[in-house]
Amino acid sequence: MASELNLTSLSDFAKLADVLWMESYDSVPKVMRESGLFKVVNIPANSGNTREFSEIDGEEYAKLKEEDDQAERAKVQQGYTKTMYAQRFAHNIGISYEMRTQNKYPEVVARLTNLARQVANRMELDMAHRITFGTATTYTSMDGSTVDISTGDSLQLFYSAHTLRGSSTTYRNRLANNPRVSKGALEGMERLIAEETLNQFGEKKVIPFNIIFSGDDANTQNTIKEYLQSNADVEGSNSEVINVYKSKYKYVICPLIATTAVGATDTTKRYYWGIASSQYSTAYLGIWEEPHLKKPADMNNGEDFSTDAWEFGGRGGWGLCTVSAAWIKFSSGDGAA
Repeated sequence: MASELNLTSLSDFAKLADVLWMESYDSVPKVMRESGLFKVVNIPANSGNTREFSEIDGEEYAKLKEEDDQAERAKVQQGYTKTMYAQRFAHNIGISYEMRTQNKYPEVVARLTNLARQVANRMELDMAHRITFGTATTYTSMDGSTVDISTGDSLQLFYSAHTLRGSSTTYRNRLANNPRVSKGALEGMERLIAEETLNQFGEKKVIPFNIIFSGDDANTQNTIKEYLQSNADVEGSNSEVINVYKSKYKYVICPLIATTAVGATDTTKRYYWGIASSQYSTAYLGIWEEPHLKKPADMNNGEDFSTDAWEFGGRGGWGLCTVSAAWIKFSSGDGAA
């Protein structure tokens, strides 16, 4: 490795940096991106910096048609609309002349691999914070900017009275009293699925909920895993009683949910958990620019004249928005009313 990094050619060094970058970037767990909670949309180049997402509902049931009567035209209701805005994220590092000529390869590798993780980690953090701050309509990011995380009805993602466009009925997707995970809490969450999942006309909508998610609190993780993996009812005294929750949901552990805006641990959110439908999710991740390495090259001012350092940069561009809240149910686990 030392001989490989002890290079004087900028082009050769840049090729090696590419390899180190990709190995490090690929090693970052893309938990939120691959969770099923978000639908990933690749945005073509030169197509603007916004995307508009909306939902459209039809009626759930056909109407009676008497003999020779004209069939009634089905109603279609435009739901809410949400605009996604592109943002770019970046970090630079310098590889000094001494690092690349004096066999300081551990420092070179550390800088390049850390750079690769930073862009991927920021994308993961931004997605996780849609849940972290989902009881509010905005939050202030680590960059000091106000981030709009409201749904299309201008309410917070997790709320007790979401509105509909074609009905005065409201629905809730935040479990009353916000219990921690237990058999009773799971049944309460599934009651929300059965009774509080509606279309824009206020009609009951039957959709598959296939994901259960939480942060990385050990007790919460172990409780959920017990329910999903045990052969018998984990709270039953009879070993012959079956566990109705076995393999019922895909479990997604989101380690960045219980964090502050700057990515520090936030213990007040350690018990967050919920159930979601990947098929009907209206949370979107738009990719304008996949995370990538920006490399110095001859003639592009990649070498600083005064310091002789070679500048490398991590770049990425994406946007996030959530149209509706019907596809996700949530409890903060803190017992709040």
